[in-house]
Amino acid sequence: MSETPPDPTPHQVPDQQPAAPKTMDILEIMSLLPHRYPFLLIDRVVEMVPRQRIVAIKNITFNEPQFQGHFPDYPIMPGVLMVEAIAQAGGALLLSEIPDRDSKLMLFTSIENARFRRPVTPGDQLRIEVTVLNWRTRAVKMSGSITVDGKLVCDAVVMCQVVPRVAQKIQAKVEARVKFVLSR
Repeated sequence: MSETPPDPTPHQVPDQQPAAPKTMDILEIMSLLPHRYPFLLIDRVVEMVPRQRIVAIKNITFNEPQFQGHFPDYPIMPGVLMVEAIAQAGGALLLSEIPDRDSKLMLFTSIENARFRRPVTPGDQLRIEVTVLNWRTRAVKMSGSITVDGKLVCDAVVMCQVVPRVAQKIQAKVEARVKFVLSR
């Protein structure tokens, strides 16, 4: 005679069970984020809990353009691109909650406490984990970390804000200004 094991959540009825964490493939990510090659820096979402947490994957390959100059004889993933990957993962989480996201852009407003602990090289797989620290209607503060084979390689706190998309000409000026500010 076999016994039925006790239910680990005895006080919940089946309709109230927590939903399984959401995943996304590259096409679903591209439907949320405006980034495209060579600047789309997440390949897959393996876990997502709305307004709380997201886990994304980025596979690093030698044919990515940054390795032509960073550095030709010792290819290392630039730290700024790892912070951008944290922001993009957070952006996928944030924009999935915005109903009119096609008329919005997500922009960095701050980067705090960025640390780069180990080099990332072609062949590595980044596991990008982002946790929401503070969620507001148009802005989110998130803590992100990146690991390779279970070892921490980068962590940072980022803030992003959702803003309306502007006309193409003005948008190009805004993007150029943001790029200039981020390159400092």
